[in-house]
This record gives sequence, structure tokens and C-alpha cells, in this order.
Amino acid sequence: MKRNKHLTLAMIAAGLSAGICAGSVRAEEAFDLDALVAAAKQEKPINIYDSTGKIVEMAENFSTKYGLKATGMKVSANSQLEMIIRESQADNVQGDVVLITDAPAALAQLLPEKFVENHLPGDMTTKIPAQLQNPLAISTNANVWAYNTEVNDTCPVANIWELTEPKWKGKVAMVDPLTKGNYTDWFNQLETYGTGKVAAAYKAHFGKDLETSEKSAAAAWIKALAQNAPLATDGDDPVAEAVGAPGQKEPFFGLLSSAKFRDNADKGYKLGICTDLDPWVGWSYIKLGLIASKTKSPNTARLFIHYILTEEGIAPQMKDGKLPTNTDIKMTGDEPSGLMKVAGKLFDYNSSTGLDDFDRREEWQDFWRVNYTK
Repeated sequence: MKRNKHLTLAMIAAGLSAGICAGSVRAEEAFDLDALVAAAKQEKPINIYDSTGKIVEMAENFSTKYGLKATGMKVSANSQLEMIIRESQADNVQGDVVLITDAPAALAQLLPEKFVENHLPGDMTTKIPAQLQNPLAISTNANVWAYNTEVNDTCPVANIWELTEPKWKGKVAMVDPLTKGNYTDWFNQLETYGTGKVAAAYKAHFGKDLETSEKSAAAAWIKALAQNAPLATDGDDPVAEAVGAPGQKEPFFGLLSSAKFRDNADKGYKLGICTDLDPWVGWSYIKLGLIASKTKSPNTARLFIHYILTEEGIAPQMKDGKLPTNTDIKMTGDEPSGLMKVAGKLFDYNSSTGLDDFDRREEWQDFWRVNYTK
């Protein structure tokens, strides 16, 4: 489904606040939690869609806390989009709250067509950074470059351009950009905001300025990486195994979700973040919290949005390295990846150009496809 071309990037940059869609922020000036709970108790149970299984625990905790019934359902971002659209069109909403990591698709397909609406609890207006309020992001997630700590005392790669050299041919593992939209979004964001640092990293590594026929240093690096035969997988689990499984002589170097570092404890993996990689140790993307416009339980849905913006509500996902957008919440020391120590070295996602990311997905997929070497 193509987005409405009249929905311009300027409108998004202005915060979607001009009434162009149902995404305008709803924030009560005088927030009354007790009144919201009382109203929710008069409504039917709700379902929450999220791409992580931790949503089951979060929904159960919410139900216990407020004496309400909420069910968490693990649904991939792609499936969420299709389900939300079809349920709304059929006037048969099953997913009342959607927690979705595909921000560009939400900006392009869900909010303009009023399938979902944005809701910012009134007591969170000073706690959530302004750029993350509309649409509301509940967390910042990260994909990081990782190595096997059993084989290497320190990260074996110092500069991203090393990954384009013969030494790492066929030895870099990552999720296939053709299967996951946020990877091509990353490509587009790299070109939009990071190409200067990519060029500087080239000069730092090779000792000369980059000369390329590509339209940007970012595109030149992406092309060179694709041509170096990386292992393209269908998800983060195979990457975690290729990089971190113990007993390997020549493990892969890889790019994967910080959540997979829990496998160090669960599976005995040896994953470590490449903490000093130039110019970034990884990149971030955001998870939006939106409400189905046709939900029959709007107060319960809003209460759940409020709940997951609190430390108690988001805690199960913080254990997987998800960074809460509520600036009052501090990460605990037992998060397995150590992401907080390097959070300032991430290439951060900028949602103000999310529509451009969405529009150029096919272009970047084709770029990867024609350059990828197995």
C-alpha cells in the first residue's frame, strides 16, 4: 500500500500536529490516573500486539496491577501492519494496542488512514523527549556489532570499512536487508545523516579520501559490504549463533539485536559488543505505541500506554537492552549486553524523515540485491 503523496515530509517534521491524521497527540492537561482506571474497569478486555514475546509478561503484569484483563500477543511488525489495516476495515478490531518497530510504515500507512491514533498521557509530556512524542515512541531498540569473546580478547574490527576487505569476505553475519524493513531504513538514514562520518572512517582506515561513483559514501560502503558475501539470515537468532556459539575456531563477526545477548546466559554464547568500532558500534530504531482508532476499550488502551511508559511496565523489555523513552527511568546494571555503556556511540534513528525511509525501501532493496554476492 503506497502512502498518500500529499502527506509531505514537512508535515511529519512539524510533528503531525496540524490535524492531517488521527495521529495528533492526545494528552490530558490534568491527568487523573484513578479516573482512567475506573473508566477502564467498565470496558472489555484488550489485546496488545508486539514483536517480542515479552509482551505476554507485560500484559499479565498490567492485568494483575489494575485488576483488568489484557492479553499480549507476539506478532511480527509486517503481520501487525496487515492485521491492523484489515481489522479496521472490517470493523472488527482484535488488536487494541500496537507496539510496532516499523515506524516508517506506521507514518505512511497507519496514521494517515486513521487506522490508529497517537496518545500521550498528560503526566508524560515532560518526561518523553519532544521528538519522540508524535508519534509516541515507547523505547529505543538497538542492533550492535558483536564478536566472539571466547576467541578474541578484544573486538577484532576497529573500523566498519574493514568489513569490506578480503579478510572478512563471507565472515560477516547479519539479517537479510530484503526481509526486514528497518535495515533498509538504516541504509537510508546512513545516507541522509551519516555519510560524512562514513567518509571520514574510510580516510581514517585507508589513509586517503574516498573516491566513488556512488551517490554517497554510505552507498559506497553498503555496496562494498554486500559484495563481500556476508551471511544474510532470516533473523537475529542465526546471527547470534554464528557469532557467539562456543567452541568455534573462526566465528563470524555480526550485526544483531542487543536482546540476543541474553543468549550468553541462556545458551552459553560468547557475545561481546564491539565497543570502539569507528564510527558507530551499531544503530538504533524506535518502537511506537499506538492505539487502534476503532477499539471498543479506549480507556484500557490508554491506561496500558501509560503503564508501559513507567519503569514497572517496560522493565521486562529493558532486560533485553531496550532503552525506555521516559527519561526518568534508568537502566539497571544487570542488562546483559552492556548497551548503556556505549549508547552514545549508536547511530540514532531520526523519525522526522521516516516517510523518506519508507519511500526508498524498494530502491535500497534493489541496490542491495544487485550488489549482493553469496
